[in-house]
Amino acid sequence: MTKHVGIVACSAEGAALCYRTLCKEAPSLLGEHMHPEVSMHTHPLGEYMAHIRSGNWSGVVALMISSARKLADVGAQFAVCPENTIHQAFNLVSEASPIPWLHIAEAVAEEAKSRGFNTLATTGTKYLMTGPVYSSVLQPHGIACRIPDEAERERIDRIKNRNRNSGVRSCFISFCWGGEGSQGSS
Repeated sequence: MTKHVGIVACSAEGAALCYRTLCKEAPSLLGEHMHPEVSMHTHPLGEYMAHIRSGNWSGVVALMISSARKLADVGAQFAVCPENTIHQAFNLVSEASPIPWLHIAEAVAEEAKSRGFNTLATTGTKYLMTGPVYSSVLQPHGIACRIPDEAERERIDRIKNRNRNSGVRSCFISFCWGGEGSQGSS
């Protein structure tokens, strides 16, 4: 029996991609036209961004916990958040949550390790690239985490935000630094 998945959404793009991926990949495990029960809750992206821009991570935590409680109330058995940046608040959220959470970077670390990668590059918002989300999780797995230089981070952040605001999902080609087994991740 599959578990009821709760999606804690932040941006429409991330939430839609997460839902579509669940529904697309599940039939290979569950059978034709089958996917787990899925519920989603989101606060407006603007509420998250106000807290992120001011460095108020406790405000981000409050929004995420609010969503987790609502999802638990409708029967979700665990939560997943398809937004890299707000995983900076993950440790505080997971401690206070009524349901368990999957950590996006843990899933990436497990996949990277299974493929033999020893270095990953992180691209995305400036908060993600300079924050601890990937570096703090990848390092214990023996995987180095690289980020672009400051000028490239600013350019990527502008592109990411412009594309989010226009409703077009931005795709990034991973940065790859030389060396044996070096691979990139976006």
